[in-house]
Amino acid sequence: MPLEYKVPFHSESGPHESLQVFVALMALIFALWCLFILPSVQKPFLIFWVMCFVGGCTYIVGEEISWGQHIFDWGTPEYWTDYNDQNETNLHNTSSWLDQKPRLLLMIGVLTGGLIIPLLKEFKPVLLPKKFEIIYPPAILAPTALLVLIIKIIDKVDESTPDIMLLTRSGEVEELCLFYFVLLYLMILRFRFVEHKR
Repeated sequence: MPLEYKVPFHSESGPHESLQVFVALMALIFALWCLFILPSVQKPFLIFWVMCFVGGCTYIVGEEISWGQHIFDWGTPEYWTDYNDQNETNLHNTSSWLDQKPRLLLMIGVLTGGLIIPLLKEFKPVLLPKKFEIIYPPAILAPTALLVLIIKIIDKVDESTPDIMLLTRSGEVEELCLFYFVLLYLMILRFRFVEHKR
């Protein structure tokens, strides 16, 4: 794809960003759905678990649209531009603790849930407590987690070899795959909750 098409495709108002928001919003809807159909088994723990996803998805959606700025196109307050390096009304451009750290946490969660847990379930199930069985991601999510890992590796290669860009804005593509994993997981969790109630 020529560069003149790639740039608008990945821009803040482009289709890639819109797809990210859509996927994260769908994940939020499924997280809320899960919250309203919690099975009675280990309910306090499941409330905490699902609320983590509700909070996380709310943060992602809010930050992706700069809490409405990308939709309603309001200006950034002058005092906020001193803290936000992209002049947007969001938090993740003000500090790595509100951007890179949550992203790293999500990455660890996806790789653990998508790759390590399915491997343990297959080869060392004794290491996984049975009481948390309902929340363990299934092996069917492994390809999505593996894709996230591959894109992360490509991102590191692109950083070390700027003359050879394997993937344009690989960080944005990585984010989309992370959000997609969360959406698929919450869809599966919702199905499990429904089945458990029957």
